[in-house]
Amino acid sequence: MSNRKIAIIGGGNLGSAIAQGLLKSDFSVPADLIVTKRNIASLSGLQALGVQTISDNEAAIRAAEIIVVALKPYNVKEVLAKVKHAFDPQRQVLISVMTGVSINDLEEIAGTGMPVVRAMPNTAIAIQESMTCICYKNVSESQAAYIKDMFDQLGVAVNIDEKLMEAATVLGACGIAYALRFIRANIQGGIEIGFDAKTANLIAAQTVKGAAELLIREKRHPEEEIDKVTTPKGCTIAGLNEMEHQGFSSSLIKGITVSYNKIAKD
Repeated sequence: MSNRKIAIIGGGNLGSAIAQGLLKSDFSVPADLIVTKRNIASLSGLQALGVQTISDNEAAIRAAEIIVVALKPYNVKEVLAKVKHAFDPQRQVLISVMTGVSINDLEEIAGTGMPVVRAMPNTAIAIQESMTCICYKNVSESQAAYIKDMFDQLGVAVNIDEKLMEAATVLGACGIAYALRFIRANIQGGIEIGFDAKTANLIAAQTVKGAAELLIREKRHPEEEIDKVTTPKGCTIAGLNEMEHQGFSSSLIKGITVSYNKIAKD
């Protein structure tokens, strides 16, 4: 368990999910968390758990050692510029979980030499199953280890070079939508071959969850597991081949590259 004070600037869906995950994992106790939002009435659930909720960003920053910024990207500079004098590079680390805000942007906002971290989680952070990619600047080894450990409480975290952060956004964050669209298509197919929607939903979702766990726990390549269920002249290989004839893998790859080109250009 950590006893460092953590301030989450921006208690929207993402900021609140981070707070809840840190509490559920016992990484933090309520007294060590501060969450800010203009309308703190919407944070009543966190308040009930003992988390300090305030609207004063400067007070939250001054009280914390770890500052997680979960604001909207378009207003982060405006909001943090007002409290720039509250940052202390000798005792604090600034973490952004916002798309499109670079490491250099963070340092410019907080001041030269400030330890800054850019983290890209996905929406599964709400259930502590996020894939979070992290990069750092001006951060010590112990600080980096602490930050990775913190995000590991919210799923799985991996350190990457910042040049890959846009790619991480596509593969890890946009990837949630791609996986869900695949599951939805499975559900539709399941209904067509006889299942009701509720049962098809359960079978499709649990099957994908199981497939992912096979790769993660056993550290296997997908083709190793595919080979186990593709018997000669069987129904699995027939279905897979038909999907490939219709451009299944190609469409997924094209979708990923189109998303990447969109975010890289913008």
